Amino acid sequence: MPRIALSHARLPATLEITVVDEFGRPRAQPIAAERALTVYLNRREIVTLMTLGADPEALVVGYLRNQGLVERLEDLQAVQVDWEVEAAAVVTRREPADLATRLGQRTVTTGCGQGTVFGRLLEATDLSRLPDTTLRQSVLYALLENLGAYNETYRSAGAVHGCALCRQAAVLDFVEDVGRHNAVDTLAGRQWLAADPGPAPDIFYTTGRLTSEMVLKVAQMGIAVLVSRSGVTQKGVELAERFGVLLVARAKGRRFQAIGPEGRLRWDAVPPRRPGDRC
Repeated sequence: MPRIALSHARLPATLEITVVDEFGRPRAQPIAAERALTVYLNRREIVTLMTLGADPEALVVGYLRNQGLVERLEDLQAVQVDWEVEAAAVVTRREPADLATRLGQRTVTTGCGQGTVFGRLLEATDLSRLPDTTLRQSVLYALLENLGAYNETYRSAGAVHGCALCRQAAVLDFVEDVGRHNAVDTLAGRQWLAADPGPAPDIFYTTGRLTSEMVLKVAQMGIAVLVSRSGVTQKGVELAERFGVLLVARAKGRRFQAIGPEGRLRWDAVPPRRPGDRC
């Protein structure tokens, strides 16, 4: 990996406040942190992200990578986060030749915190990178059980989304943040910055809904199976069909809804029907 000057400005994901419960009793309650972090790329203000602050350098790197504002890891020279001024200063050795055009073409998405997808990302996504991954029903059930050991911030404080990179039923990395798009970007940044990336993930999991933004970011990471405990949107389905991403929505317990592409799901653990189940 090229030498990158990185700060290490992690902050606790939760803090405690005093609440009054239904019995009128005051008690301490952990809540999710929400911190503003304004990203500057070579002194140009790009975006303000609302985040837990648990891994800000990876979040910033992943955001710039997924937005196409930094094309290669070797272009990065420094990422310095300073919470006193709520800013991340990114210095690069090289900028995309059409950076001004990319910054001028934005689409406001349905991501929590009004995430933005910069111009021409759809056209720039390399569909040849996506593998023809199959998913066995038994592996999906095992993965959902394994994910139960995570969501630490959600269990204590709520108010966050979680995302995971997985290799079949194994969870390789898990991130929580106040927005699912932040969690995706942090995972992408960690992948890029890792000296030893380890086994390549083939399944992406999120607690949030499967929107066009989620499908696009997962496709950019070269992953062709996207699983969520939440639902899907119309544009999310359209992009999944275009990119060849298998969507598995409303995945909880033994229930799920698979949406295209055809032939990629293996039915090897069909549960018995219960009274009241739809035929």
